[in-house]
Amino acid sequence: MSTVEEGKAIDPVCGMTVDPVKTPHRAARDGRDYFFCGKGCREKFAAQPAKYLTPQGPAPAASTGALWTCPMHPEIKSDKPGPCPICGMALEPLAPVRAAINAPNPELADMTRRFWVALIFAAPVLVLAMSGERWPWLQFVLASVAVLWAGAPLFARGWASLRNRHLNMFTLIALGTGIAYLDSVVALVFPGVFPASFRKMDGSVPIYFEAAAVITALVLLGQMLELKARARTGDAIRALLDLAPKTARRIEHDGGERDVPIETVAPGERLRVRPGEKVPVDGVVIEGESAVDEAMLTGEAMPVAKRIGDRLTGATLNTSGSLVMRAERVGSETVLAQIVALVAKTQRSRAPIQSLADAVASWFVPGVIAVALVTFAAWTVFGPPPAFAFALANAVAVLIIACPCALGLATPVSVMVAMGRAARAGVLFRDAEALQRLAAIDTLIIDKTGTLTEGKPHLIAVGTVNASSENELLRLAAAAERGSEHPLAAAVVAAASERGIALPAASDFHALAGSGITARIEGRAVALGNFALLETLGIGADALPRAAKERRPNGETIVFVAIDGTLAGWLALADPVKPGAAAAIAALRRVGIAPVMATGDARATAQAVARQLGIDQVEAELVPADKAALVSRYRAQGRRVAMAGDGINDAPALAAADVGIAMGNGADVALEAAGVTLVKGDLAGILRAERLARATLANIRQNLFFAFAFNALAIPLAAGVLYPLWGWLLSPIIASAAMSASSVTVVTNALRLNRASL
Repeated sequence: MSTVEEGKAIDPVCGMTVDPVKTPHRAARDGRDYFFCGKGCREKFAAQPAKYLTPQGPAPAASTGALWTCPMHPEIKSDKPGPCPICGMALEPLAPVRAAINAPNPELADMTRRFWVALIFAAPVLVLAMSGERWPWLQFVLASVAVLWAGAPLFARGWASLRNRHLNMFTLIALGTGIAYLDSVVALVFPGVFPASFRKMDGSVPIYFEAAAVITALVLLGQMLELKARARTGDAIRALLDLAPKTARRIEHDGGERDVPIETVAPGERLRVRPGEKVPVDGVVIEGESAVDEAMLTGEAMPVAKRIGDRLTGATLNTSGSLVMRAERVGSETVLAQIVALVAKTQRSRAPIQSLADAVASWFVPGVIAVALVTFAAWTVFGPPPAFAFALANAVAVLIIACPCALGLATPVSVMVAMGRAARAGVLFRDAEALQRLAAIDTLIIDKTGTLTEGKPHLIAVGTVNASSENELLRLAAAAERGSEHPLAAAVVAAASERGIALPAASDFHALAGSGITARIEGRAVALGNFALLETLGIGADALPRAAKERRPNGETIVFVAIDGTLAGWLALADPVKPGAAAAIAALRRVGIAPVMATGDARATAQAVARQLGIDQVEAELVPADKAALVSRYRAQGRRVAMAGDGINDAPALAAADVGIAMGNGADVALEAAGVTLVKGDLAGILRAERLARATLANIRQNLFFAFAFNALAIPLAAGVLYPLWGWLLSPIIASAAMSASSVTVVTNALRLNRASL
C-alpha cells in the first residue's frame, strides 16, 4: 500500500492512518503490502479483502492528487471527500492543493440536492398531517422518498457509527428519524399489534411520517448551511493560493523570452519580471532595479527597493522597474508555499482546550441514548393516553435535539478561522497549542540584536579632528574598510555609498586582530580601529575628542581614524532600535506582559538600548545556554514565559519557553523555529499574535459555553419536564430545527474572528 503523508498509510478497513514501519500483512495475496491499525482490522481484511478494496471502504492510495481529512479527527485520511468514519462530519482537503481547494465541494452539492428533494416531499406530508392525518398511504409514499432517499447519507453515517463503535450525532439522528418512520409504517400496515393504551380516542394508531420527513429535511438544511459556513474557513488558504502567479516569463539560452507555466520553472533559470507583474518564484536579482510591494508577506504597505543581489519572494508585486532574476526556490520550496502548508497544517491541529470537548463527547451520546430510553419508559408508564404517542415523540425529541455537532465544532472551527486571520496579519502559528499558550503569557523575554534592534550596525555620526571634512574622512575610511569582511566595515562602506562618495583603491591592507586595520590609500597611511590601535600608533588618550567619549555610554561603537600617524577623526556606529519597538514595548506593558531583555552584548550597550525602549529588566553578556537557563528560571517562579528571538542562535531558549516566537526576515522565514513566526519580524507582530490568541480562546469558550448550555437546557425540555407544570412539550420538528441552528450558530460565531481587530 502506498504511503500518503510523512510515512503514513491508510488502514483499508477503518480509514485511520497507520505507520508503515510496522510489519505489513499481505492478506489480499495481490503482491501489495497493507498496513492496519489493529488486529481486528487485519482479520476483517483477511476474511473479506474484496469488500475493503471497493468503494464501500476507504481506498488505498490517493489517485487524484488530493487527500481529505476530518477537522475533528486529523488522523483520518481519505483519497476522496465523504464522511468521517468516527464523527460523520464531511471531510476537508488535507493539503492546500489549488484544485481541491477551489473545486466545488461534492459533499455540499449532494446535501443541497437532497435537501431540496426532502423539502419538496416533506411539505405536503406536513400539510396532510395538519389536516387530520388524511391520506396516510400518500403520506407513506411521500415520506419514504424524503426519509429513505434524501436522508440515506444520514442513515449510512449512523450505521457506520454503530459498526465502528464511534457513536456520534448521526447515531442520534438515525435513531430518532428511523424510529419515527418505522413506527409509522408498522402502525399503517399492522395497526392491530398496538394495545388499546397506545391508541387514540377514535381507536386509530398515531403515525409520525410528517415528523420523520420534516426532521430529515431540517437536518439536511443544517448540514448544507454548516458546509457552506465551514467552506468560508478556507478563505485564507484560497486567498494565499490565489496570490501565486500562474505563469513566469523565462529567458531562454538564445536570449528569447516566452511565458511558461509556473510549474515548469526550475532552479537556476533566468526570469524577467516586468513592472506590474508578480514575482513568480523565490530568487535573487541579477539585473535591474525596482521597488517591490511585499505587503502580502510582511503587511508593510511601503514598497522595498531591490537591486542586484537582493532577494525576491514569489507572489510579491514588482511596481516600477524591470528586473531579471535567477530562480532559486520553486514549487513547494517557496516561502508562499511553506506559509500555505503551515497554515493548512495548523488549521488541522488540536488545541489543549479541545480535550474538554473530547472528554464530554466520549460519554455524551451514550448518555443521551440512556436519557431517551428513560424518557420513553417514563412516558409509557406515567404519561396520559395515548401514552405510546407521547413516549415516542418525547424520546425522538431528546435524540434529535441533543446532537453534539455544536460541541464538536466549537474548537476546530475557531482554530481554522484564527489561523487564516493570523496568516493575513503576518503571524504564523505552528499549531493550535502555541496559540492557546500565547494567550496566557505574562512575561516576554526578548533577544536584543535582530529583535529589538535592526541586527546590523549603521553609521550614526562622523567627527573630524584633523581631516578637512566629514566626506573626506569617510572616503578614506571606507576605501580602507572595503577590504574587510567585518560588519562594522560593511556599515562604513554602505554609508559612503549612500552619500555618493567614490572610493579610491587601497593597497597594503592588513587586519590587526582585536584592534583594527591598516591600508595605504593615494600614498597615505590610513588606520581604523579602537583605542588599542591608537596606542600602537603612539596616540594617547589625551588626544581623544570629548564627543567620542560621550557617545560610548549610549551603546555606540567608536572607530578612530588615523592618517599618517595622526588622529584625523572618528566614526560612531550603532545597531539602531527598530522603528516602533518602543511603542510595542509600552503596549505590551499595558496588556500585562512584562518585557525582559536578554542579550550577549556588553552590559553598557544593552542598558543603553533598554533605556531607549523603557525596559527595566536587562540580562546581558549571555551565551545561548544562559538564555535557556533564564527562561527556565522565570518559569520556575510561576511565570508564563514567551521567548522572542531570531529562531536560530536563540533556539535553546525558544524551546525552553512556554511559547517561542521567531522573528522572520522575509525570504528566509524560520517556519519551524518556534511556536510562532512573525513574518515581518517586528515587535508589533507579537501584539497582533497575542490579541488574536486571546480573541480565539474567548471565541472557543463562547462556543463551548453555547454548546453545553444548549444541551443542558434542551434535553430536559425535550424530555417533557415542564409538561406536569404547564403542559409544555417540545415537538421533534422544533427540536430538529434547534439542533441545526446550534451548529450553524457555532460556525457563525467562529467566523467573527475574521473581523477581529489586531
